[in-house]
Amino acid sequence: MRALEAVRGVWAAQRGHLFAWVPVCLAIGIGAFFSLRFEPSLGVIGSVAMIGVSAAAWGWHKRAFGSPLTIALCIICAGFVVAAWRAHSVAGPILGWRYYGAIEGRVIAMDRSSSDAVRLTLDAVTLDDVSPRRTPLRVRISLHGDAAFGVTALPGMRIMTTGHLSPPGGPVEPGGFNFQRHAWFGQLGAVGYTRVPLVAIKAPKRGDMSLMIFRLRMAISARVQQTLPGDVGGFAAAVTTGDRSALSKEALNDLRASNTAHLIAISGLHMGLLSGFVFALLRIVIALIQPLALRISARKWAAGGALCIAAVYLALSGGNVSTERAFIMVAVALTAVMCDRRAISLRAVAMAAIIVLVLQPEAMLGPGFQMSFAATTALVAVFGWMRDAQIKLGPDWAQPVVGVVLSSAIAGLATAPIGAAHFNAVAHYGLVANLLSVPLMGMIVIPAAVFAALLAPFGLEGLGLWVMGLGLQWILGVADWVAGLEGARGYVAGPGPWVLPVMALGGCMVIIWHGRLRWLGTVPVVLAFAMWGGAQRPTALIADNGSLVGVMTDAGRALSKAKGAGFVARNWLENDGDPSSQSYAAGRWPGDGGRLQVTHIGAVELVHVIGKKAASAVLDCDARQLLVASAPLKISGCPVYDPQRLRQTGAVALFAKGDGLDVVTVRDVTGDRLWSNWAK
Repeated sequence: MRALEAVRGVWAAQRGHLFAWVPVCLAIGIGAFFSLRFEPSLGVIGSVAMIGVSAAAWGWHKRAFGSPLTIALCIICAGFVVAAWRAHSVAGPILGWRYYGAIEGRVIAMDRSSSDAVRLTLDAVTLDDVSPRRTPLRVRISLHGDAAFGVTALPGMRIMTTGHLSPPGGPVEPGGFNFQRHAWFGQLGAVGYTRVPLVAIKAPKRGDMSLMIFRLRMAISARVQQTLPGDVGGFAAAVTTGDRSALSKEALNDLRASNTAHLIAISGLHMGLLSGFVFALLRIVIALIQPLALRISARKWAAGGALCIAAVYLALSGGNVSTERAFIMVAVALTAVMCDRRAISLRAVAMAAIIVLVLQPEAMLGPGFQMSFAATTALVAVFGWMRDAQIKLGPDWAQPVVGVVLSSAIAGLATAPIGAAHFNAVAHYGLVANLLSVPLMGMIVIPAAVFAALLAPFGLEGLGLWVMGLGLQWILGVADWVAGLEGARGYVAGPGPWVLPVMALGGCMVIIWHGRLRWLGTVPVVLAFAMWGGAQRPTALIADNGSLVGVMTDAGRALSKAKGAGFVARNWLENDGDPSSQSYAAGRWPGDGGRLQVTHIGAVELVHVIGKKAASAVLDCDARQLLVASAPLKISGCPVYDPQRLRQTGAVALFAKGDGLDVVTVRDVTGDRLWSNWAK
């Protein structure tokens, strides 16, 4: 009885604070759906839904619906069902083969690839000799060579070219980033490239409302770049319209090395600074108009005006996932102000997370969602605790500076493990760079952008953009200086699949739970770091088409080729925490076997057969060998991984175990899902 009373007392202490656990439970259900290695049938999804409904009914009948555990079970089931519904609602054809031929479609998005090539996303696609039933809803093509000198693509323009398309690729190694899943939720059924100049088939339709915002964005971006040339103009275009295509690769690398790349992504910082500045400006304007100030609530009307401006900014930014998430958080806070509720609280953060998870459950798997909510939750929790404890940030004149320093430090600590897990890099001087850059975003860049927008109808936006450019030039200079410091960037190996979930659950326990038991949350956090430190990288990796092999040595991973499969090589080395180039890593391979690259993993001889000619010369093998080939092999007697077999398995990881090898494939990890597209 005493134990039961103690449990009741613990739950009673949480009364009024349990709402923040709702998105956590939703995330558990969503995570359970995405972690499955099989596609749940409608019967399974219906059974999960019935479990949730039955739990609610049982709790209501027993008058125990208020039981937190019953509610938690209902919400977890709801998260599973929501994720399943979303996955099926975006279903579309995936190209099942490599295609070369005419590609025709309407331009709906433009950006740049990792190789700095212009990329176009097309919808209403037409492919030669491909039926509409099998044609992807959207395709994305990169423009290489002569294609870059063809007709200038405009939003809504219907274009045609001749190019290569292939299905979205799977993870480059078991447990790696799953681009197939990412493409599925973007309804992207094929990706590829062209070297043939574009041909304009049909001009953009006048009055086409679906792309009117896109055209407006591109027009604003062009005007900004015309006024502010170079990387400053590219930075300004990214901040105002979300168009990053004009920012050079060198500037982007500097921003990443200094941990200030978040400044080019329209996210919570930009949306918060913009809405905060507009809110303050409108309150001042209303206060200066005495008859108006006496009749309306300046605070509520300013919040409403800031919300409208934030919605316009959302539309102009392109409405990507991070911006939508930021808008939802700002909208929740401003709505709370209009309803006389506390604007910044864990309840507001939880409400924003619930909305995002219900609308886009797949966003939970991305670094944007994880980092933004980690930073926001940590900031709200720490500053809320300081407010309740009546802790001052020094004298009044120093509080703004101390607040910026403390905010940057808290957000940096909260997001550093997540950034390191996703990007395998740590910016050692990121705090310094952010302290020198973030204040200028709030004091110069964002206010100047607002004034440029206000002056644009009079043709005087150049004045605001000039001031904006001064701030952005400073930020780029800081990024370049910090990136040039010795040891500015460190590299870490990728964690196992359970590290971030365990760490997040521990962090939520520390922040959300009330009472001394909250400190039990430090145990999962410490355990997650221990799991990360003890993670074992594969002894050998095989690319999903057999074009590259990487074997771990005492000096780091040795690659079988110095050129080719560059994307795969870069990701393998980054996941190892190795900043080396592909050519340098290829120098670690023992000897130079030409088209037959040979190495040993324990008692097993691994042979990489490169090219059709070398494959035709291989006639036999023995059980102590393992053959990897980039062309089909017709031999037996040893394990063979050629393109035909790899299409069924995906990329392969080999782990040395005694005298043998443990084999883990991408298919073993991801299973057969809607987006997998395994060869029939």
